[in-house]
Amino acid sequence: MSDRIEADYLIETPVDPAAAAAAMAGEQSSGTFVAVPGETPELRERHAARVETLDVRETVAAPSLPGGTTGERYARASVTLSWPLRNIGPDLPNLMATVAGNLFELRQFSGLRLLDIRLPEAFAVAYPGPKFGIDGTRRLSGVARGPLIGTIVKPSIGYSPEETADVVKTLCEAGVDFIKDDELQADGPNCPFDDRVRTVMRVINAQADRTGKKAMFAFNLTGEIDDMRRRHDLVRELGGTCVMASLNSVGLAGMIALARHTELPIHAHRNGWGYLTRAPLLGWDYRAWSKLWRLAGADHMHVNGLRNKFSEPDDSVIASAKSVQTPMFETKPCVAMPVFSSGQSALQPPETYRRLGNADCIYAAGGGIMAHPDGPAAGVQSLREAWDAAMAGVSAEDYARGHPALARALEKYRG
Repeated sequence: MSDRIEADYLIETPVDPAAAAAAMAGEQSSGTFVAVPGETPELRERHAARVETLDVRETVAAPSLPGGTTGERYARASVTLSWPLRNIGPDLPNLMATVAGNLFELRQFSGLRLLDIRLPEAFAVAYPGPKFGIDGTRRLSGVARGPLIGTIVKPSIGYSPEETADVVKTLCEAGVDFIKDDELQADGPNCPFDDRVRTVMRVINAQADRTGKKAMFAFNLTGEIDDMRRRHDLVRELGGTCVMASLNSVGLAGMIALARHTELPIHAHRNGWGYLTRAPLLGWDYRAWSKLWRLAGADHMHVNGLRNKFSEPDDSVIASAKSVQTPMFETKPCVAMPVFSSGQSALQPPETYRRLGNADCIYAAGGGIMAHPDGPAAGVQSLREAWDAAMAGVSAEDYARGHPALARALEKYRG
């Protein structure tokens, strides 16, 4: 692998695309908008970003974003920039400033999107990456094959610790593999983190003592760094097997600090992701953004779900899921477990499995479990059966003939 950092972009510009790409390179390395005495040829040779590739795709009549330079036509092009590692060293927060800093507001651009990044092996040495990932999550959850069938405590917020534990008891008795706090439930006065963990873990541990199966619960410890470390330690001491952090809330530095401390898998929630990606010619592609968090230590990463309640199309969901399962380095794969959620039921597993190509995921459903006409246990069973059918290459309809939980779910969720 090269010792240079590389980043791929999609740009839209009313000026010559080559000149626009050169402006990107200068802005994000040794240059500025006017020549300065210290920018010698020798300095540029050592530290300037390079335009590695430029491929004009098409032109359009109107700009995607307001402001900046205007023109009669706007060219869209693929651009790859590279930087010498010596500019920043293997440093994730400053990598973000380099590949996604002031670029987005440069006046030459009516659109700019970061598509992918490739990093020197020095980053693999410097950062922990996922400590558990797919294999470790399977080991702790006891799920050796197929997806972890999971859900989210709902309503998102409003329950006391005792009410939360009652829901968890119902889900544990239903045989669920994975449960998580909603991202809105952290450490509010109505449901303090410490009380919630103690109350919920009493239920989970008691169920594990009775059945030998311990549900994995991702407790939302999002907060300031010292608080997250202390909360992690409490979960670990009480026998918990997972913690959760909201990535956009804690930031890269917070995630790195948590990952260096943690002895449990980190369930990484991407809430707020829409403001970074929803405009097609602005922001980030998931494969680029998720690489930073995987390297920082995320073990599970949310990717939405097929036919979800949000605006994301199915192709994007599958591309995101595949991206987090794709190794980043030869020496440290940094592979995470994708988490499918949002409006999932027994309907989506066949297509999810076919398009992903494996069952190494967490498959989380709320109504798909709790709204099953025969109750939560049948809801969990219907999801397992839907995945079993998909992995066996049998249609859900055929499989449902001998599996009543799946049959009832298909009838229910197809309306």
